[in-house]
Amino acid sequence: MLSDFSGLVKAGTREERLLASIKWDRLPRHVAIIMDGNGRWAAQRGQPRIAGHRAGVEAVRAAVDTGARLGLGALTLYAFSTENWKRPRYEIDALMRMLRRYLRLELDEIDRKTFAFKQSAARRIGQECSQRN
Repeated sequence: MLSDFSGLVKAGTREERLLASIKWDRLPRHVAIIMDGNGRWAAQRGQPRIAGHRAGVEAVRAAVDTGARLGLGALTLYAFSTENWKRPRYEIDALMRMLRRYLRLELDEIDRKTFAFKQSAARRIGQECSQRN
């Protein structure tokens, strides 16, 4: 599995040493990530909240790529909670557009990385968003 990171990690770096120290047989088969704080991240940088959400998309790409390289069996991303419906309408609409766009663009790549995509709430969110428009 270390070879799955070749070309990404430079020889002699801290990252290479960290990778070499991984006990591959002790890695979890399922990792779950709660995606939180994108708006705060943007605010700390003087950017609009939506810029933080766009950065969150890049973090998802990195998590999917790294999870596949590590050989995870499952990666769960909690991206939109029921609390998120309390956000301003324009922000919810922007988040739903980003989610739909990400799914359209990335599902083939996710499949290539051997992760199964399950629509736990994605279908419901899409339907609710459509009903609101």
